[in-house]
Amino acid sequence: MPGDLREGRIVVVGASLAGLRAAEKLREEGFTGSLTVVGDEPHPPYDRPPLSKQVLFGKVPADATVLPMRRDPEAEWRLGVRATGLDMAGKRVLLADGESLPYDQVLITTGTRARPWPNAQEAALDGVFTLRTSDDARLLAERLASGPRRVLVIGAGFTGSEIASACRERGLEVTVTERGPAPLVGALGGTLAKLAAAMQRNHGVDLRCGVTVTALRGNGHFTGADLSDGSRVDADVCIVAMGAVRNVEWLAESGLAAGPRGVACDAGCRAFTMYGLVTDSVFVAGDVSRFPHPLFDYQLLSLEHWRNAVEQAEVAAHNMVSPEPLRRPHLAVPTFWSSQFGLNIKSVGVPTFSDQVVIAQGSLEARRLAVVYGYRGRVTAAVTVDMAKSLEYYQDLIETAAPFPPVAGASDRPPAAEVPIPSDVPDPSVLSHGPTVALTGHLPDRRLAMMRPSG
Repeated sequence: MPGDLREGRIVVVGASLAGLRAAEKLREEGFTGSLTVVGDEPHPPYDRPPLSKQVLFGKVPADATVLPMRRDPEAEWRLGVRATGLDMAGKRVLLADGESLPYDQVLITTGTRARPWPNAQEAALDGVFTLRTSDDARLLAERLASGPRRVLVIGAGFTGSEIASACRERGLEVTVTERGPAPLVGALGGTLAKLAAAMQRNHGVDLRCGVTVTALRGNGHFTGADLSDGSRVDADVCIVAMGAVRNVEWLAESGLAAGPRGVACDAGCRAFTMYGLVTDSVFVAGDVSRFPHPLFDYQLLSLEHWRNAVEQAEVAAHNMVSPEPLRRPHLAVPTFWSSQFGLNIKSVGVPTFSDQVVIAQGSLEARRLAVVYGYRGRVTAAVTVDMAKSLEYYQDLIETAAPFPPVAGASDRPPAAEVPIPSDVPDPSVLSHGPTVALTGHLPDRRLAMMRPSG
């Protein structure tokens, strides 16, 4: 590695939101060396939230979601080529086309992909879709615009619920299946899940909870699905919304602490090896990362959030070109938002890191409320429904580890009117969809043989 961290060679693997913002930040921080960005898709970095929130509604075309550059990162873009390995000893990124890229430092921002339907033959039926890429969104929007008689959505997480909302806005009949007890329960717990279920049914969604899809049917073209309760859904289109898979397979032989839950790193975005040692030349940011946060008992967080990808990428870029005394931690409080069925849902903190909730403002009946989450007597999260202006207040409670339940502390916020109840966050294994926020801890993906000196 060169003596001046602002020189040398940096490779960013992942032409994503995090990859782009990191590349821009590197130049902003004074990096003058060689910068290469590798991406497996042929497209330049684009924004993913509009794919389910706008593209499927027919409001914008998929190719209109390309991210604007805040500044030219003066990078060599290697698009449409997949990274296949990381040689940390030789400091090279291996590519699918047979080339390898030397580096002094590398940043991993490979993100996630949609979890596919497990039966490959059924998944290949015409009319079966996932939604993760701009190409996915374009093809799905075209199929929805053709007017299918019914759409089946498998999984009632945020993506599945937003897809169902888009279908109903288009006037399409839609069935949603969810193995768990209600939509969004894995992310928001039981209280708001009740509201989510009511909203879907009030908007004409055929919501089936507590069931799984056992088979997709069709002869070349998808025609329907069999459910675990013995019933059948006849439909023309099936959208598999079962969560995401982190893109870590290419790191299997790298020696990093990389597995199904992501790549573990410290608060400064430096990746860990499989033996728990921090690296000095490998950094990680965005959806593919797992990082500790002091507000949540230093558990490793995995986040599929837009804002986290931006903020963590900028921290990683700063630390890559800064000497150790000037490095900083990634300590931003997670935030998230979703629009569905006429509701604007926003969250701050980690709702799944909770044992109790209280409705601090509004009511479920009014469908306008603020729910505060607590863990062992302190505030850890808040979710608002059509009450976003209150979120800043609750973020301050989270950041100051305020006691739970919250007490009256702002002139525009009345005291909590409800008694705290269990947050009712289920085990993710009982859900059809994966959570967008996961407290993962660290579970090694292989057995390690601990070598002890003899004598």
